[in-house]
Amino acid sequence: MALLTGAFLDTSVLLSGLIELGPASRSAQDVMTAVAEGRLRRPLTAWHCCLEFFAVATRLPEELRLSPADAHRLVEEEILGRFRVLQLPDAARHPFFKALSRDGVVGGRVYDAHIGEIAHQGGARLIVTDNIRHFSALVSKGLQVVDSATFAGRLGRR
Repeated sequence: MALLTGAFLDTSVLLSGLIELGPASRSAQDVMTAVAEGRLRRPLTAWHCCLEFFAVATRLPEELRLSPADAHRLVEEEILGRFRVLQLPDAARHPFFKALSRDGVVGGRVYDAHIGEIAHQGGARLIVTDNIRHFSALVSKGLQVVDSATFAGRLGRR
């Protein structure tokens, strides 16, 4: 049962799971199907991932791009309607910046660190992402990090 709760889905899984991006989307789509069918109960994600989904989905190449209205509908129905959407608690913001400074986290990695800290603070046990390398530091905090293919395979064995 541990895999059915406490899973945090990153933007990469939300995008590939909700928008057909070719054969690489298959595993993420399987994960999102499990969410829709209730086999993955109330997964976690971050508000930041919702914003990132909307931003990327509306700027994809023309043949894949969603209109703002379609992106909004997917965020409302498929993410906000089925996920626990988390933010970094107020009390965690200063310590987060202190850790960024201490650890020398810069550039785009700040956003991944932010998402990872939200997952950690929100009680996630597992992060599902197709950018594993971006979240590998969370293993030291006790979180398991897997790609959508691995997670979809585990869900299929239920």
